[in-house]
Amino acid sequence: MPYVTVKMLEGRTEEQKKALVEKVTDAVTETTGASKEAVVVFIEEMSKNHYAVAGKRLSDN
Repeated sequence: MPYVTVKMLEGRTEEQKKALVEKVTDAVTETTGASKEAVVVFIEEMSKNHYAVAGKRLSDN
């Protein structure tokens, strides 16, 4: 059973997340041969104050 975790900044719409899950599931089934029912996708959303690049939080910009 493949498990996929997608970590991204919050702010995407429900429609965008639905499309993401569908496409990730399709990619996993096509490349691994696993059935769609066996693919588990986790979306972990982070706020901009919990994400930093080059020593600066994105919320500080």
